[in-house]
Amino acid sequence: MSILSDDLLDTIRSRAAGYDRENIFFAEDLDDLRAAGYLTALVPRSLGGLGLSLREVVHEQIRLATAAPATALAVNMHLVWNGVAKTMLDRGDDALEFVLRESAAGETYALAISEAGNDLMLFGSTTDAVPQPDGAYEFTGTKIFTSLSPAWTRLGLFGLDSTSPDAPKLVHAVVARDAPGITIVEDWDTLGMRASQSNSTRLEKVRAEPSRIIRRLDPGPNPDLLIFAIFANFEILLSAVYTGIGRRALELAVANATKRTSAKNAGAAKSLDPDVRWKIADAAIAFDGILPQLDAVAGDVDEQVDRGDQWFRALVGLKIRATETAQFVVNQAVRVSGGATYFAGNELGRLYRDVLAGSFHPSNEDSAHATVATALLGPLPQ
Repeated sequence: MSILSDDLLDTIRSRAAGYDRENIFFAEDLDDLRAAGYLTALVPRSLGGLGLSLREVVHEQIRLATAAPATALAVNMHLVWNGVAKTMLDRGDDALEFVLRESAAGETYALAISEAGNDLMLFGSTTDAVPQPDGAYEFTGTKIFTSLSPAWTRLGLFGLDSTSPDAPKLVHAVVARDAPGITIVEDWDTLGMRASQSNSTRLEKVRAEPSRIIRRLDPGPNPDLLIFAIFANFEILLSAVYTGIGRRALELAVANATKRTSAKNAGAAKSLDPDVRWKIADAAIAFDGILPQLDAVAGDVDEQVDRGDQWFRALVGLKIRATETAQFVVNQAVRVSGGATYFAGNELGRLYRDVLAGSFHPSNEDSAHATVATALLGPLPQ
């Protein structure tokens, strides 16, 4: 089942350069995606959504990213929360069923995990989570890279409770946009992924109601289903976006090689140049290796395959391969497409800027290699 029609993708593609140039949010894209039902793609039909699998949404996100990477990346954050809720519900945990119901009713979710200087990611937080007498929590801190900043209505976040008798505990919760104490800091002026408008979010005693406290977990690596669900959906859907960038770059490389000519070779098309052909083939060979891995990992989440302690190895490996391969494909596409890609407004030049963001998303190269080494060799001695 495909939600995103070719006409819709063409319309979204036509706006991408303007959003990037003006550094503005993809408001019209979001309206069109909502009208198409895309924001309910992962919501089960029984709860009012379209009922797609994670694997199916991966393929939709690849297609969306070929048209507008920043739009796809930002929408990802809403889809991640829906994927988390679905992953948990599929396994008998309804703690986040309200996310699916609210998404079906029109709420838009954003993800607030990243914090400046915090390389622990899900295993620690610099945001304070202060317990209240009625079971609520108040969060104080600053979250960075909060995609969908102009549009989200629900924010999934976490912070550290260091005062309760059983402290420390990492507290995961959801807050509403109209909760007092939330400030959107308009600081998103970046090299790429500009339309995502992933501004920082300042929290000052922001209250999460008792019914919206999802988990209280020990800091550090944790086998809890919530952590697996966040990690799996984030890494898989993120990999889909960068795979889409790679696909589009390869398409542009082929088109540009066919259109460009060589004075040195009597006006022959660049597509007849052996060096150009080798570079395009090299990019295609690398790109073709991502799709089967992405399909397999997403499918195993859908089918609840038990990979045991090798799950995180698979997820970080996928993310690193997808983002680094996308960067390689874009680089090869630029090399065969010539100096025109260096001009502002060139689509391939924009992909070159957008694809760099893949290096900054978790898991980064160092943490991914540490995760895989631990899975294969065991943990380092303390």
